[in-house]
Amino acid sequence: MDRLPEWKQETRRQMIRASETEGSSWSRVRASSSLINVFARRCEDGDEPCPSVEPRELASLAGVLAVVPDSRRVRGRRYRTGVLPALCLTAVPGGARSLARIARHAAGAGHVRATPNASTPGRLLARIDGDALDDAAGIWPARHAADPVEEEEALIGLAVDGKAVRGPRADSTTAVHLLAAALHGSQTVIAQRQAAAKSNEIPALAPLLSRFGLRGVVVTADATHTQRKTAKKIVAAGGDYVPVVKGSQRKPRRQLRRLPWRQMPLPDRTREHRHRRREARRLKVCTVEAGPLFPHAVQTIEIRRRRTNAKTGEVRTKTVYAVTSLTPGQADPARLAELVQGHRSAEAPHHVKDVTYAEDASKIRTGSAHRAMATLRSPAIALMRQAGRTNIATAADHYRSRPDHATALLKTTC
Repeated sequence: MDRLPEWKQETRRQMIRASETEGSSWSRVRASSSLINVFARRCEDGDEPCPSVEPRELASLAGVLAVVPDSRRVRGRRYRTGVLPALCLTAVPGGARSLARIARHAAGAGHVRATPNASTPGRLLARIDGDALDDAAGIWPARHAADPVEEEEALIGLAVDGKAVRGPRADSTTAVHLLAAALHGSQTVIAQRQAAAKSNEIPALAPLLSRFGLRGVVVTADATHTQRKTAKKIVAAGGDYVPVVKGSQRKPRRQLRRLPWRQMPLPDRTREHRHRRREARRLKVCTVEAGPLFPHAVQTIEIRRRRTNAKTGEVRTKTVYAVTSLTPGQADPARLAELVQGHRSAEAPHHVKDVTYAEDASKIRTGSAHRAMATLRSPAIALMRQAGRTNIATAADHYRSRPDHATALLKTTC
């Protein structure tokens, strides 16, 4: 047998000394050339106490999901409607991507007395009413949203953005397109609707926003929803808007470019360095007469972004225009910059779904099960972020090994 390398011998000696020392722990073992430090951090994370759960919050999730209509036959039904979707949701924080992994999670966690077969939640999700599940899954996490409101008249940013859920054998024409409304600060999806087949996101926006009141809410959206009818509906419901105007709206954009931006002062300028790039943003605001440019628009915004690749040194400059119904007294330039930037941050869950949960590569394709799983991922991601987890991939590893923590995170028992 070959002699062990010197660094392995030193690692073994340190492990033996650590095990013989009373009160020693893995965190005291220091091996610069080994993975012991990484394993020590994993052990410390595993010993993290389970978050406390208030009794009044228990069983709230199953109760909310119980209002979803059950399309199963009454004969032979063993589990209530709210139990199975809640059981699926407790498995999602651990990275469950398939119905078989959800069944294994239920068997290991012991949420229910008799472990359901993998086909049981699959049959329910395949026949479930997608809109009803979206409503229930949005109402529940909205109660735990972490957007601090210090004043009664504070504005709440609500980002409207769509995502195509491309399952197996799906192309751009057959993919399920979901339109979601998410709070800026907590990235919590509080409403979701599916765009009709052979249509786009625009007709689905009105039913989406009709699920809740818009008083004190500022709706931010991309250029797709920069529509005059949409702006009128938002203002009529008591809300405000900050949509982006791009090249597809030729006339409004041409009018915005002709405004005297050079004479306008520069009230807001920010810099940040992340993702191997430096970005400088300059924002100017110009007050206009309400009506002629866009319905109820009283302010226009010009944002110049200068991005520098820290590795290659390549510089790209982009100018973005936006309109808003907010008056200067309601939102100053700094607040307008926060709203525009908040819309971009609310799009982060789409990236997490594709990378961490491999949503587009999901093998679930029966009925509406693929859409239902996409719906359940949104509240799981939002609650993990509200719990202080900035890295969802690391959080999924933690909740996979500690299912009791996932149950406490969701504040539910089945």
